[in-house]
Amino acid sequence: MAVDNFPWWLQVTHFINFLFLGLLIRSGWEIIASHPRFYWKNDCGPGTEWIKFTKDTVPLEVGAFTARDDQRTLHPLISLPGRAKIGIGRAWHGLITMLWVLNGLIYVGLLFVTGQWRRLVPTSWDVFPEAWESMKIYAGFGVPSIEHFQPYDALQMLMYSFVIFVVAPLMILTGPVMSPAVVGRYPWYPKLFGGRQAARSIHFLGMAFFLFFVLIHVALVLIVHPEHNLVHMMMGVEYDPALVGQAVTRLIIGVAVVVALWIAASYASLIDVRKSQRILYGLQKPIKKWVLVPMTSRQRARQVFTEKDISPFHWVNTRPPTEEQSMEWLELRANNFEGYRLKVGGLVEDEKSFSIEELKAIQGQDQITMHTCMQGWTGIAKWSGIRLRDVLAQVEPLEDANYVMVESFGTAQHMSDGRPVEPYYTCLTKEMAFEDETILAWGMNGEDLPDMYGAPLRLRTESMHGYKMVKWVRSVSWIKDYRDVGDGMGGTREDSGYQDMDARI
Repeated sequence: MAVDNFPWWLQVTHFINFLFLGLLIRSGWEIIASHPRFYWKNDCGPGTEWIKFTKDTVPLEVGAFTARDDQRTLHPLISLPGRAKIGIGRAWHGLITMLWVLNGLIYVGLLFVTGQWRRLVPTSWDVFPEAWESMKIYAGFGVPSIEHFQPYDALQMLMYSFVIFVVAPLMILTGPVMSPAVVGRYPWYPKLFGGRQAARSIHFLGMAFFLFFVLIHVALVLIVHPEHNLVHMMMGVEYDPALVGQAVTRLIIGVAVVVALWIAASYASLIDVRKSQRILYGLQKPIKKWVLVPMTSRQRARQVFTEKDISPFHWVNTRPPTEEQSMEWLELRANNFEGYRLKVGGLVEDEKSFSIEELKAIQGQDQITMHTCMQGWTGIAKWSGIRLRDVLAQVEPLEDANYVMVESFGTAQHMSDGRPVEPYYTCLTKEMAFEDETILAWGMNGEDLPDMYGAPLRLRTESMHGYKMVKWVRSVSWIKDYRDVGDGMGGTREDSGYQDMDARI
């Protein structure tokens, strides 16, 4: 096989890569829109962004402006899926990432098996002075002669090698740092990139570079000896004037199909959002079950932070219950929560209740951990409380008690079908509930838990994203199946925000 030609598998993997990159970038925009700010430090304090895509200014007063207030809505023509459906955007991003990596492995593997790697990988130091000469020609709005393209000139070769062997792997390596389970299980890993927020910023810059590369790549294809490029790429053979028309036709059809699929994915996802949620997350379950979850078991490791790492500012996503949501909570707060008792029941032999002081007498632990919101922001704090498994040990579950439900005095902000809002809740598997750092926290940074952060008790599931961490906890219950509660998706944010019950990744 001639190296100068484009074999069929090269054409197919290029087409698939073009499709997947568009889906990844558009779903990435949907995620960015939920917190359009980027930082280098994990504190995420107001004014510490190095770039932001909003004019809003965040006051230092906690709760005056929440992370939910910062969220933006994009049109389905721009993002995937659009209309502030970050849960579905994350579902698309996760699924396509797996497929994109698989396609990339096939592409790179075939490059080296077939010898096509020679078209991309420089084999002589002469490539650098030759690339400089090409750059000077381009800068002068000239075009290097056709003899320099076999099939690429030196500058293009360096650029393509950088994208395939540097930028793409960097995107793959920084992606897992967005997972609270990965950060907890392997605390050394995010440090390789300067921390979780630094990795997020690098990931964003990688996306921006991909966009830049695609624009330059397309421009060069259409400007620099386009007839040769199109015949090579679309027909897979050496230049033949008789094939130019067919090559152009294939190009137009291919681009039209890909763009149509990008847009169709957005609108199809929004026709039945619940169905999209079940399908997209369902397709990822085998990978999570057999690869990701065992690798991120939290009972074998803990986050490693110290008091000097505690964030001076910690975002919040919601505000305390109002009169319409819970007069009971307001009355308890008026009395400094003296009459508060945590209800522990459900499928148990005998239900019990506990005051905060009684919980403190059972057991307590402090942990300094990083809160990771699925929107993108983080914050480090010291949490004091009791392990959930120690609370559950105070009651005897029945045989069919399979899941733990934690319910709040607060309510959902909205319901998926528009019905009146219901109490906020989340469901945990036994594994989630029994993790070392899954606690009911009564303190934050050495003080009583503030109202804004969930007083008098707040669930902390440190291997999960923040939407599992119920504030203003009212009760803990053993239940048979999470599918029997609410809309059956595993929690309020899963029900109304279309997130995944397994919030590790």
